[in-house]
Amino acid sequence: MARMPLLSTRALNRSLLERQLLLDRVAWPVTAVVERLVAMQGQEPDAPYVGLWTRMTGFRHEALSSLLHERRVVRGAHLRTTQHLALAEDFRWLRPLLQPRLDRAPMAGLRHEIEGLDLSELAAVGRRVLAGRTLTRRELGSLLVEHFPDRRANALAVSTHFLVPMIHPPPSGLWGRRGAVPCVLAEDWIGRPLEAAPRIGTMVMRYLAAFGPADVKDIQAWSGLTRLREVVDGLRPRLRVHRDERGRELFDLPQADHGDPDRPAPVRFLPAFDNLLLGHADRGRVIADEDRKLVSPGQAMVRPTFLVDGFVSGTWSVKDHRLLVSPFRTLPKGDLAAVTEEAWRLAEFIVPDGAGPDVRVGPGPEAAA
Repeated sequence: MARMPLLSTRALNRSLLERQLLLDRVAWPVTAVVERLVAMQGQEPDAPYVGLWTRMTGFRHEALSSLLHERRVVRGAHLRTTQHLALAEDFRWLRPLLQPRLDRAPMAGLRHEIEGLDLSELAAVGRRVLAGRTLTRRELGSLLVEHFPDRRANALAVSTHFLVPMIHPPPSGLWGRRGAVPCVLAEDWIGRPLEAAPRIGTMVMRYLAAFGPADVKDIQAWSGLTRLREVVDGLRPRLRVHRDERGRELFDLPQADHGDPDRPAPVRFLPAFDNLLLGHADRGRVIADEDRKLVSPGQAMVRPTFLVDGFVSGTWSVKDHRLLVSPFRTLPKGDLAAVTEEAWRLAEFIVPDGAGPDVRVGPGPEAAA
């Protein structure tokens, strides 16, 4: 058997960009893009809209909003215990697959609030309280505290959010909307039960289609699950194996092309928390180690970024209808022109109609702080 060639960092970069639809914008239906990505990070409600705009031709806000109203795309906690958007049909198997990780989440962040509480009882009560209706998180907490009077309402509501599969329906997740988060049982909103036998092999294959080639630690970092080595080894006969420049074993779908390191990569703007940056344990294929703290100054923050030649080269933010673009270092003249041009396109998408968008390219990351 011929030995597989080593995949360079640039080849992995181009493979990732192509699978993430960041080399050429696509004219696909929104549902097809969300399906390709498996799930879109939705911690910030506006983020998926920017994530779709940067990957699609002619994307409009209402194209996603309508799917949320139609219940074809749903917003809820699953990957890494954080809010994500996914097709309703994918949520039906993703959430049960990830439920063991979600079951541990309350003890990680709320241990002192809920220690000694029977979490299975809390989940059962939460289901009864939510059955057949939609409640805000505050309303849910107020009802739960009637059953657990010695506990704080917010801790009960947040814990139930992890323990019980639920959807946060519109207006949650709509562009520009903030406020109370509505909660409804996932099966009530989707109209079908969640799958009883989650498909972990499907998850691995779908991940590789969107993020590969990758190693086991990458899959674990993206999903929030652990101990996936045995799962991947079981799939090995169906996978292609590569090596990277450090000798790591990387798995991929047999029909997938690995990236062409010489292929040009256009400037792309990414929203906060985009999974392009969070989909691997080793993020060197898309961001230099010395730049990571500029993007993630704390565990709860991943700033909006932009790519130059396929790699994260700065951050951006919006203040008073002005798009502030902050390169990590001085950009060559041609790259600066391309960044500025794409920034204006983004500003026209994110700034409200009639507000008069503006763009400023600043001298460094402090401009986006």
